[in-house]
Formats: sequence, structure tokens, C-alpha cells
Amino acid sequence: MDVAFGTVWEAVAARLPDATAVCEPGARWSYAEFDDRASRLATALESAGVRAGDTVACYLYNGSAYLETVFAAFKLGAVPVNANYRYTSAELTSLLDDAGAAAIVFSGSLAPNVAHAAAHLPSLRLLVRDGAAPDADPGPDAADLAEIRRSTPPRPHTPRPGSDRLFMYTGGTTGRPKGVVWQQVDLLHSIAVAIFGPLGRDAPPADLDDAVELAVSARTGGRSPVTLPVVPLMHGTGLFNTLGALLVGGRAVLTRPGRLDPRHVWETVAAERVGTIVVAGNAVGVPLVEELARADAAGTPHDLSSLRVVLSSGTALGDRTKQALHERTELTVTDAIAASEGGPFAFAVTHSVDDLPARFRPVPATRLITEDGRVLAPGEPGTGMLAYRGPLPLGYHGDAERTAATFRFVDGVRYAVPGDLAELTSDGVIRFLGRGAGVINTGGEKVHPQEVEDVLLADPAVADCVVVGVPDPVWGEQVTAVVAAPGAGPELPDRLRDRVRAVLAGYKVPRVVVVVDELPRTPTGKIELARAREVAGR
Repeated sequence: MDVAFGTVWEAVAARLPDATAVCEPGARWSYAEFDDRASRLATALESAGVRAGDTVACYLYNGSAYLETVFAAFKLGAVPVNANYRYTSAELTSLLDDAGAAAIVFSGSLAPNVAHAAAHLPSLRLLVRDGAAPDADPGPDAADLAEIRRSTPPRPHTPRPGSDRLFMYTGGTTGRPKGVVWQQVDLLHSIAVAIFGPLGRDAPPADLDDAVELAVSARTGGRSPVTLPVVPLMHGTGLFNTLGALLVGGRAVLTRPGRLDPRHVWETVAAERVGTIVVAGNAVGVPLVEELARADAAGTPHDLSSLRVVLSSGTALGDRTKQALHERTELTVTDAIAASEGGPFAFAVTHSVDDLPARFRPVPATRLITEDGRVLAPGEPGTGMLAYRGPLPLGYHGDAERTAATFRFVDGVRYAVPGDLAELTSDGVIRFLGRGAGVINTGGEKVHPQEVEDVLLADPAVADCVVVGVPDPVWGEQVTAVVAAPGAGPELPDRLRDRVRAVLAGYKVPRVVVVVDELPRTPTGKIELARAREVAGR
């Protein structure tokens, strides 16, 4: 189906104008309203000079504005770009510069961070603020999204092809975020199993008419998904599953922005009759389960009767968490090993406690590539880098070298090889062994040790340091710094955390700082990472 996502949404809105498309606390919008709001923003973008192929940054918390911005960009053939709302002003500016962003739509509370980018990036033609900015630091002058909705006329529909693009920036295995460039038609095929499979389709629709009939049939027949992304829409796990739900006439349910509020999540599941929630491993799953236990103990259990599916990706979701969910209601937990660069590589699917312990099994397009470059045959036991040969992105934006390294041709076949080491056992189970290049995966966020180490080494008390990931039952890994600082006082760990927090996103701040007199190094001067991790884990 050579059609852009936005064109499908427009056609679905024409057939299901009164069906609710998006809801959040205190508000809900039909497909017709969702289309209209995005069309008015598209007019504002186009009037500012944004054209097909230009990039539009989404620096937004979860909310209807995020989805409307993506839809507005799709209408123009512009390219939506995710910008992590945890980024500092310098980090945001760097990402927008890399993307060549022509416009940015941002949450009002983030306005101070946008000021730096507005002052340094001449490529930005339009700034749009959603909600009020802080009184103390209102940030740069920007158009008001609410005013755009009130006074800007909607842009007429213009069909767009599946070759239109979307960027998904990922921390990856290096310090600088990489913009993964997807053609929408390839992304559609990548998520086809998760989106169309539950509706009885083993392949995407043949054309636009087929897609619309499927969506209308699913919605009128009560089979379309009601999906709540508990994870941020700025991450592929949350965004891709939500985009897919809207493709088939589903409803996107959003909670109030801010820190995870497990009680609010479960209350929203009950109130909106949510059927699918999207999480990111234990970092989200454990607090949700703890809230279920609290409510049970208080004699006020949450209503989970509508919940049928829990989707997880990005980091490990433990068996104890899955067991707690299965014990409370009949549902399917689908745990995926995936990456922004492609996949999913493998799924662990459980329908009840009888399916535990969960085991990951590779999808047909997954292979392992050994250290000597050999591609293991399907089902052949062995160890190697996870590789995927299904629908793939075009590569990394503006980085041919990294693109060639990750998207490799082996025996004439193009694979995505993001750097994840795994073992396939004789019984067909995939064991995930870790991510390459020392990248730390904490709650689904990727942290490159070098950028944290550079900040720590700027402190005059630090003679040497190493940053490692230490296993954590909730976050997967926690960022831990081992610093050599002979004679340092007890205030040093707090000071170092404050130093990192001042220049990097909060999830990059070491949760633990271990102070030692000297780091373990080999005779050649290299850090002995194994020993450093031992020290960090004490």
C-alpha cells in the first residue's frame, strides 16, 4: 500500500467522523476534530514556509498536541522528528541542528529550553507553543497552538505517498543521537503483524480503499484497539503502536503529562475501557504492579476487566511482573526485543502464569551474524549479533558511515544490525546478552558512558572515572559512576550528580557515585571494565 499514514487517517476521518480518535483527561476529539485540528496546524506550518521533506520537531509531553503535530507534518509531506523532553537546552539545540528542523512545536513548560535553539538555529521558521510558558522564563516568542486552532483555516487534503518519511532519533550506542529515517511504507510493513494481525490480516491492506474498509469494519464491529501508551510518544514503542491504532480506526487514550502516576493509569484504563497498554519493561511495569498490590490490600482493587493486551519493548519486563498481571485478569503479555533501527527481532508471548518463565523466540526475519561475519541459518544454535532482514529504515540521517555500519549487506541481503549480542539455543530460544559498545539501557533510555564521563572529569577533584551500567530489577540498568578522587570529601557524590544534571538529561545522572583512590586499569592503560562493574555494584 503506497499511501502515507496521514492520507489513511484523513480517509478514515471521512468515514468515521464522529468516532472518538483521541482522548485525554477532560477532553476527547472525534476523528473529524482530530483531522481539523491537524489541518489548521498544517496551514500554519505551510504559511511559515515548511514544505515537503522539511523536518518538524515534536518537543512535547504526551498529549493530543503530539499526535496533531505528527498528523500536520504528514499532511504536508514534512518529516516529524521526536525531541526528548528530558533534554537540556544544549542537547535540544544539537538535535534540532542535526535534523535541520524547520519548525518546532513544544509544550509550554519547556519554553525556556527552546530559547537557546531559537537563538542559534536560523533554520527554524516557526515556533509553536502548546500551553502557557512559565512566568519566570517565558522563553522565545512563539505562535500559540490554541490560537492557531481558533483562527487558522484548515489545509485542504492532499494525498501523500508512502515514500514520505519519519525520523526517530535514538540514543543508540554512541553519545550523539542518531536520526533513524523511515519511509512510511516500510514502517507500515514493520508494524503490520502487531496492528493488522489482531484483525485477522497477515499483511497490510492492498490499497487505501482496503485500509479504510478495514478500519470502518473494525470500529463498527467493536474490534478496533483502544490503546494507552504509558510510555512517552517521543519513543518509538509508544508512537508506532499509537499510530498503528489510529490506522485501523482505534482510539488513542492519553494520561495527564508528567511523571508516571500508576494510580492514574489504572483509573484511566477503567474509565476509558482500555484494551491495550504499552509499557517499557520493569521501569513502567513494576510501579504499575505495585499500585495494583496497594489497591488490592486497601480493598479497592482496580478494574482491569477491559484490559486484554500488555505490550512491552525497550527493556526487560520480568516474569514476576508478568505473573502479577496474569494473576489479576485474563490478558496476553507481548514482550519484544526491538530497536528503532528495525525489528522486532523476537517476542516472548505469555497468556497465563502457565506460560512462565517467558522465553523469547525469533521472528522469521531475524538472524544472528557471528564474529567472523557468517549468518547463522534459521534455527541454527550459536552466538552473534542480532540482525533483521525485514522492512528496514533508509538509514541514519546525514551519516553514511554509521548507516553502512548498522545496515549491512551480507551475501546480497540488507540487514539491520544495531549492536545487540544474543544467543540462540538448541530449543529455539533467544537469550539477549546485552548491547554493544558499552551503552547503558536504563528504563528504555540509552546512555553513552563517554558523555557522562566527560562531565565528571571536568570536576577538579576527579582524577579518573568510568561510568557503567549496573543491573537493576526495575530500570534494567542503573547509571553508576566510579570516580578516582583521592582525599575527596563526603559531599563529592552529590556535587558530581548536580554537575551532570546541569548539562545532561536527568536519566543520564549517575544514581550511584562510588569514590575510590584509583581505578582498575590494565598495564596498557585500559579500564578493566569487569572489575569496575564489581566495584560499582558493591
